[in-house]
Amino acid sequence: MKTFKLVRVLGLLAFGSLFMVNVSATSIPEDKIDTLRLAPINIEPTSPAMQKVRNTDVKEVRSYPMQPPIIPHKIDGYQVDIKANKCMACHARSRTGESQAPMVSVTHYMDRDNNFLAELSPRRYFCTQCHVPQLDAKLLVENDFVDMEHLIKANVEQKKH
Repeated sequence: MKTFKLVRVLGLLAFGSLFMVNVSATSIPEDKIDTLRLAPINIEPTSPAMQKVRNTDVKEVRSYPMQPPIIPHKIDGYQVDIKANKCMACHARSRTGESQAPMVSVTHYMDRDNNFLAELSPRRYFCTQCHVPQLDAKLLVENDFVDMEHLIKANVEQKKH
């Protein structure tokens, strides 16, 4: 039985070696390498300037149902990790009176079975998984997104005519 296993392993090794190909490293001419760098590989291009974060503290309209609200202020340097959540310094139920910030949704205090918790749910603890600040940046690609309410209004108008 041991001999059979040994023969089988040796056979597999021999069979595998038939398919091994010796690949030699050949250099590819620089003009044949496609890159998004827009600069030669040996030159470090100047990085574009960072866009500024919109810091208006004005609640923005959501573009679609169930869209998480965007963060209307800077969050640079906010600590959001296992040890602390800076967002909750203003948005916790107990802090909204003095901060005038909107309280986080009650859904953030619910577990997977919809049971209410005394503390923020661990699955909703890392705010920037869903909520993001907005930048004052030009669009990189054209956007023809139409809000659902505009589509409904257009449909109602079309039915009237």
